[in-house]
Amino acid sequence: MQQVAEAWLIYRLSHNAFYLALDPVLNTIPIFLFSLVGGVVADRMERRHVLTGSQYVQMACAFFLTALLAVNRIHVWEILTSSFICGFAQAFGGPAYSALIPTLVDKEDMPNAIALNSMQFNAAVMIGPAISAAVLAKIGEVWCFGLNGISFFAPVIALAMLKVRFAPVKTGESVMQSMKQGIKFIRRQGAMQGLIILGFAMTFFFIPMRTFLPVFAKDIFHKGAGTYAMFQSITGAGSIVGALTIASMGNFRKKGLLALLGLASLGATAVVFAASRFLPVSYLALFLSGAFMMVVFASVSSLVQLIVTNEMRGRVMSVYNFSFRGGMTLGNLASGWLVPVFTAPLVVLGNGALLVALAVYFALAQRSVAEL
Repeated sequence: MQQVAEAWLIYRLSHNAFYLALDPVLNTIPIFLFSLVGGVVADRMERRHVLTGSQYVQMACAFFLTALLAVNRIHVWEILTSSFICGFAQAFGGPAYSALIPTLVDKEDMPNAIALNSMQFNAAVMIGPAISAAVLAKIGEVWCFGLNGISFFAPVIALAMLKVRFAPVKTGESVMQSMKQGIKFIRRQGAMQGLIILGFAMTFFFIPMRTFLPVFAKDIFHKGAGTYAMFQSITGAGSIVGALTIASMGNFRKKGLLALLGLASLGATAVVFAASRFLPVSYLALFLSGAFMMVVFASVSSLVQLIVTNEMRGRVMSVYNFSFRGGMTLGNLASGWLVPVFTAPLVVLGNGALLVALAVYFALAQRSVAEL
């Protein structure tokens, strides 16, 4: 809910596409900078405590923006600052979260668990915008931020109820040495580097399309917050369908090949959405893009989790998160600069075409991922 309201609020206050792109950039820059350190922390501390602390920081930011909106003293710079602080918390919470999941399920159930976990996230992506559209229209933006702050109580309580404990192995290594060990592990696993590149490419080229949905709703289709929320909800619905499909397949073979097919399809749907000027076609493209995005994400994440050992999990997942979230940062920043020059549809179309080309390259020339 807050992401929808935040993007709409920034564009309403500034009517500037660069600020719209800068907000997710500032959210992901700390992840880009500190997630490797966060991975070391996740391998040296109780992962539940690290994740709980991250939730508290993000909750405080949500309530801070709620208070500013309530007294009508909100400015764009305050929203951007809050996004940066939340990103710093996520830099430590993300690796702990990724490393915690495999301790809750057996190895053979890992693909199902990752897909179902992604489904609950995308259910929020689908339901949140639908609720936020009504909230924005009826009682204003402040409630979107307030309800988001309240929602953090649920994961905090759930984490307190978990009985799984992580006992880190004591080590005399420095943080830098531990980080190097994680990178060396990745370099020894040939296909791991390809998976990390795919995670980076997916977010670099695709996420800007979702970032600029307010531009498409307002400037291309000349609609309001309701259409923007519908864009988000339909994308989330597609993600749920994709996650359910992956979860139903179990621990299937050829995950790498499926990831590449999903990546090519994701790029194709981005091209269709960018070229469309007919809302039903745009809705269909967004639905399919959500499904294919989840196919790629779940397949790649499952392969990374299955390859890594538990004692290296926090560090390796931090590198994966680094590439995944770093792609968001750099992709949004690059597209934010390009959109004022070439327009949002043209930039999204070009990004989609590059995703298709990358998938074809990995399928034909760089076979390490396709053979997994």
